[in-house]
Amino acid sequence: MVKSIYTVFALLLLFNTLYADSLYKMAGAMLIVGFEGDQVTPKSQICKDIKRYNLAGVILFEKNPTNPKGTKNILSPKQLSTLTRNLQNCSSDKKLLIAIDEEGGVVQRLKKRYGFYGSYPRASVVSQKGTKYAAKIYSKMAKELSLVGINYNLAPVVDLAINPKNKIIVGYGRSFGQDPNIVAKYANIFIDNMHKRGIVTSLKHFPGHGSSIGDTHKGFVDVTKEWSSIEIEPYRLLIKQNSIDSVMVAHIFNKNLDAKYPASLSKNIIDNILRRELGYSGVVITDDLQMGAITKHYNIKDTIRLAIKAGNDILLFGNQLDPKKVYSSKMLVDTIVSLVKEGTISIDRLKESKERIEKLKSRLNSIEQPKSLNIFEGLM
Repeated sequence: MVKSIYTVFALLLLFNTLYADSLYKMAGAMLIVGFEGDQVTPKSQICKDIKRYNLAGVILFEKNPTNPKGTKNILSPKQLSTLTRNLQNCSSDKKLLIAIDEEGGVVQRLKKRYGFYGSYPRASVVSQKGTKYAAKIYSKMAKELSLVGINYNLAPVVDLAINPKNKIIVGYGRSFGQDPNIVAKYANIFIDNMHKRGIVTSLKHFPGHGSSIGDTHKGFVDVTKEWSSIEIEPYRLLIKQNSIDSVMVAHIFNKNLDAKYPASLSKNIIDNILRRELGYSGVVITDDLQMGAITKHYNIKDTIRLAIKAGNDILLFGNQLDPKKVYSSKMLVDTIVSLVKEGTISIDRLKESKERIEKLKSRLNSIEQPKSLNIFEGLM
């Protein structure tokens, strides 16, 4: 009898341990995080976090917010290739999402001063020069990314250039144009060329950032008066073509779509408009949840709770915008787990995201690693 009790107790303990481990890994699988360092070893904290929590991925930056004169993750092609290889070795399935913002124009992390091409034109220029030019440019970009082991490009921008006062999208030339058909056409060229090199992409910024006046990096941006339903059209067109890997949701606020929450925290905008009305069933990723539009209005627990309940699959924390607000993977995972244990977030909600993310990762091909140090021979 005593032996039987001990056996049952041991089995219960094992079950609870396995459940807890599984829960932490499901929580971690919803996170893409930024980290500091241009080298990774098995003893590095980010490597331990990838292993312990099964993180969905990491995001890389060249600028270091704690040291303006230094770099964060990117020093050279050789260094970056080694970094991404070692990051993949930290993951159990070797399908860690290694993300970067590489659009062209002002948004390209692989700068010339670090030994990269660094001269990709902005989207507004590309769309004016025609489809053959676009294919050439984005083929070159995809080759460069793949050669250094980057497999998730947080682009293209499919916002419409409809507000001349918009600085963050229109002013920087990040949009392919005003016409949703033109924008969708060039976005497709971008996506196709990334896919040829085994790189997945993310359309941004749903439900449209091209009409805004403010910058969500800095604070609250209300587009209620400026936003138009035409801004959703590029998504509708691309969803029909079944070419979308993921969609990034903006932090813009539109009381006609949600009277209380910004898009990234809105169940109506993500679950109802994007998923039900437009028929999108893939991964949804937030814009960086450390932007002022979020941090100035929500604490971290409320941010995570609302983001998950709204229908986001990947929560992005770049740890880049404010050196005083760097969130550890442990803290983020612990917060998600506590929400599940409280009953605020259901385990099924985490399972839904896990399935979508696994489907996204299944699209990854093996990324070609350079066979020599001169990895860009013939590229420039």
